[in-house]
Amino acid sequence: MLRLILKTGKSGAISIVPLRTNALAATSARVMASQSRFLTEKLVKTPPMADSITEGTLTKWHKSIGEYIARDEPIATIETDKVDVTVNSAESGTVLEFFAKEGDNVLVGSNLFKVDLDGIAGAVSASITVAAAAISAVASPSPTTTIVSSLPAVGEYVTRDEPIATIETDKVDVTVNSAETGVILELYAKSGDTLAVGSNLFKVNTNGSANSAAPKSPSGPVVAATVVAPVAASVAAQTSTIAPKGTAAPVLTAVAIDDSLRTPVGSRFERRVKMTRMRKTISSRLKDSQNTAASLTTFNEIDMSALMEFRKAYKDAVLEKHGVKIGFMGAFIKASAQALKEVPEVNARIEGDEVVYSDFVDISIAVATPKGLVTPVLRNCENWNIVETEKAMAELGKKAKANAITIEDLAGGTFTISNGGTFGSLFGTPIINQPQSAILGMHAVKDRVVAVNGKVEVRPMMYVALTYDHRLIDGREAVTFLVRVKELIEDPRRLLLEI
Repeated sequence: MLRLILKTGKSGAISIVPLRTNALAATSARVMASQSRFLTEKLVKTPPMADSITEGTLTKWHKSIGEYIARDEPIATIETDKVDVTVNSAESGTVLEFFAKEGDNVLVGSNLFKVDLDGIAGAVSASITVAAAAISAVASPSPTTTIVSSLPAVGEYVTRDEPIATIETDKVDVTVNSAETGVILELYAKSGDTLAVGSNLFKVNTNGSANSAAPKSPSGPVVAATVVAPVAASVAAQTSTIAPKGTAAPVLTAVAIDDSLRTPVGSRFERRVKMTRMRKTISSRLKDSQNTAASLTTFNEIDMSALMEFRKAYKDAVLEKHGVKIGFMGAFIKASAQALKEVPEVNARIEGDEVVYSDFVDISIAVATPKGLVTPVLRNCENWNIVETEKAMAELGKKAKANAITIEDLAGGTFTISNGGTFGSLFGTPIINQPQSAILGMHAVKDRVVAVNGKVEVRPMMYVALTYDHRLIDGREAVTFLVRVKELIEDPRRLLLEI
């Protein structure tokens, strides 16, 4: 039978709403509560990471469902082709739902997680366990039980003493009620699982509200699974298996094994590890460089005596005044910047059918990180002195160790320097960092016998290599550049005078 009620809308007008039964009224109330709940929830999307990056791999969630997160607090780490990007939350509240799991690829602009804006800090979680007293009350000798009904979904709101599961024992079915009121954070079992008495069933956030809870999923018939979980060791120790009467015990016979069939001494295991997104990108770009550029390498050797004396004489004074140590990289970057201004072809690049000449010198420095090789850029190196360059290198070193190099640090670059000597490399041919046209390879300093002014002497020597794109750079320009770097390093006074 229909009855009429009066309802006042937001516009102030009075509308007549028919209701069939009390059940219909309850349904309407649930709908209104659901609408109110959605007003407090917000979907947070995967933020932009760089102009050239449209997706990444979610490597880690820093929060769990049900935890409170503050605005600008890190919630996830996404691995891109170049660096790891830390994603900060754009809102404060309680995490309700994740739309991706660790290892999934996520697109920029896609839904990442859902947050309840009404959540409060300091939410406390409580674990609800299968009650041993409830099961023992039915005098069940079995230490295990099987869930035969649907558990609440993660995000649902439950009240104290509300039935949340039906557990089947070897005699009767037992209804388990919630001992706490709150929002479900995590489930430790599903329908059909076999559990030991006292094991964790689910986790509830006791500060969760009904408005922040997810809508309950419809229930349906559930068929119990037949897979039985292993019994706890303490129970297994008390149980013995007895052979049926009249059955002979099995007889174990020792069999001699031929020596040729024995397992070889030592480990024979292999393991497969999925390539990270960064490693796949590095592999692809290095191979593309080999396929694109007409790569050629020219070599020279540098007497490091003068630069080492220069560093020895002034390193303490520089450290005291500027707080930075003098190394080889500062001098090589300064020398390269000066040589690049004199031989602009080495600082240029090919784009389509045009050659782009840069009036500035942005030098990429190859840096080894735990996740792979990256090339952060030092910009406008032509304007820096050696001390300023060393300070910039020190900052890059700190960021690399902290895995804090950003995409902006990697953008651009007109020339690259790679110092394999840090790891003891004596000789090598570096690969061009596309779309650049050349790369300088430094190597280890070793004492070698050389002829100096007609005399045989032992000097600290370094081999240097310049790999260049022969499509743009001819041998004359490449050799001129490398010889110029050699002259500047062997007489550091030239770096100060820029001659």
